[in-house]
Amino acid sequence: MTNPTLHAKTIQQVVFATAYQMGELKIRQPLPDALLDYFDPFILLHHGKVHLDAKDELKKGGVGPHPHRGFSPVTFIFKGGIHHQDSRGNDSKIYEGGVQWMHAGMGMIHSERPLEADLEIIQLWVNSPAAEKMNQPTYQGVAKEEIPVAYSSDQLMELRIISGELLDKKGPINTLSSIDSAMIYGKKGATLLLPIKETANTALYLLNGQIKVANSSIQSLHLVTFNKDGNSIEFSFEEDGYALLVSGEPINEKIETHGPFVMNTTTQIMESYRDYQMGKMGVLIET
Repeated sequence: MTNPTLHAKTIQQVVFATAYQMGELKIRQPLPDALLDYFDPFILLHHGKVHLDAKDELKKGGVGPHPHRGFSPVTFIFKGGIHHQDSRGNDSKIYEGGVQWMHAGMGMIHSERPLEADLEIIQLWVNSPAAEKMNQPTYQGVAKEEIPVAYSSDQLMELRIISGELLDKKGPINTLSSIDSAMIYGKKGATLLLPIKETANTALYLLNGQIKVANSSIQSLHLVTFNKDGNSIEFSFEEDGYALLVSGEPINEKIETHGPFVMNTTTQIMESYRDYQMGKMGVLIET
């Protein structure tokens, strides 16, 4: 598979997703990590997979009301479903193959509860530019049926384009900075040379299966980051599996993170806690 105009990026790092307990939910976290503190504009990646037996566990599962400010918490739903509610009145149920993309802006309280017994999601935190951090919050919930699909030339790999533009398909999500993202499903033997902006920070997280990148076999639960030395990425599935691709132009601004807030200075973080405690981010009473 060759194309004289495309030059594949080389691997920068391969990071294992360490297991953590977050409340009642066990998650995998390759970002941040001792090897990868921040991958501008991507702040955090959580891979959650859970099975809940009883109906009351569904109602109490997931994450209850909590605030955010200054970035976009994004949930990619690979299995099951998520019920999103927030202090701006958004109430949305999105199932497998769909995405919930929230611009927290100046501050919003939200909750995410599972809708089905088996749940597998990725939550990705995407930084907002300083000039956009105090915007009015917005929420975009997109069902699987609303997401355009592209295929590799061998038809063995499916890409659901969430944001930006990949393989001439434009995703439905509006982003505050340049972000290309896709949920990828591949069968054994699938191969793809995918054009990607050379200046973007690009990462591929493998939830399940095994892929080959630049003569390296990558096992599931690993995040691959790429150098900015090419205008494409090339990979193949050595086993059936699925992955998340994210590629974003760096914002190149200093950030300060603490708890649920991502700002640019310590003072702004302190102001975020004050505003939350004063009720300026609203109130969420779940239904």
